[in-house]
Amino acid sequence: MPKVMRPKDATSGVSKTDPYAGAQARKGSRAAAAHNIFKMNTDLGQHILKNPGVAQAIVDKAELKQSDVVLEIGPGTGNLTARILEKAKKVIAIEHDPRMAAEVTKRFQGTPLGKKLELILGDAIKMPEYPYFDVCISNTPYQISSPLTFKLLATSPAPRSCVLMFQREFAMRLFAKPGEKLYSRLSVNAQMWSKVDHVMKVGKNNFNPPPQVESNVVRIRPKNPRPQVSYDEWDGLLRICFVRKNRVLRSGFLGTSSVMDMIESNYRTFCAQNEIPLDDGPSDNADVAMEEDVDAGADDDAGIMDVDDDEDVPAFFKEEADKRAKKLAGNPNRKKKGKVYELVRAKVKKVLEDDTQLADKRARLCDEGDFLKLLYAFNQEGIHFT
Repeated sequence: MPKVMRPKDATSGVSKTDPYAGAQARKGSRAAAAHNIFKMNTDLGQHILKNPGVAQAIVDKAELKQSDVVLEIGPGTGNLTARILEKAKKVIAIEHDPRMAAEVTKRFQGTPLGKKLELILGDAIKMPEYPYFDVCISNTPYQISSPLTFKLLATSPAPRSCVLMFQREFAMRLFAKPGEKLYSRLSVNAQMWSKVDHVMKVGKNNFNPPPQVESNVVRIRPKNPRPQVSYDEWDGLLRICFVRKNRVLRSGFLGTSSVMDMIESNYRTFCAQNEIPLDDGPSDNADVAMEEDVDAGADDDAGIMDVDDDEDVPAFFKEEADKRAKKLAGNPNRKKKGKVYELVRAKVKKVLEDDTQLADKRARLCDEGDFLKLLYAFNQEGIHFT
């Protein structure tokens, strides 16, 4: 007698003789549907840390106290948040995606840990200032790595430490030393204001979905007491020096009209605030030529490329460059200047060639001491960068 085959379950796609396989299939179907509803937005850097061991190691390295207020940037679904809440007094989580914010709220709502969580929906970079916090922990969206680092370095009062996950190349920029390929404005700033330690490497398979690059966790401990230097003034100088880090400083300052225009404008402001009279008449030498490099790449070493992002270039330079291009379309290398310009130019030349003797040194080879020497000498001449 032929064997009669039982009909298959239309919902599961498997035989009734295998009910467990059917349950497994339905479970997989529901999981797939849930995944489709809550798809990660990789454009916002949403790569959720799924390895609980890595999450716990990050929290352990933060060395949290029971009295600590922790700032978390981009909590995602709350995998890292849950471990922070267990050890800290309070967690202030800033989330840009409303879906993620709802997920974190739902996860901790009605639990004892939920009472210690404050969720802020918004852009962490555009916030004027952060609420007070002792420690920052973040699986940082790669797109905001640079601005977030600068924002944290400028925070006052400074946090005790920041344990941050970064793209590997960006993390290496934090450690880079003068002369290395990745040495940049970020390197100088990080090492000026803090002590940076490498914590661990994190492979891409520890995330969902996996990113295209490997990651590193670093710990940034701001110096206490902070260096007695204006952050804005210091960063303003570095912005100028690292616009083209492979140029010699003489070319970066004296050979760049937008830089000289900015310095002249700042010097006028300084003189007005301190009631210092200026002779604002026309120059005796009617046409003062800029010592501007025709080939910007002439000072570059072969094989060494700038790694600073576009955001490292001050908007002032771009605006001034556009104005200058329109104004000097007929004769781009010459421009009429007044006596104030000549005075400022002489001061800059004195600082670079006489006071610091750094005129022929490239920014990528200067260390923290060189930049401090430059800043002090410029300030002594009444030249400021804010």
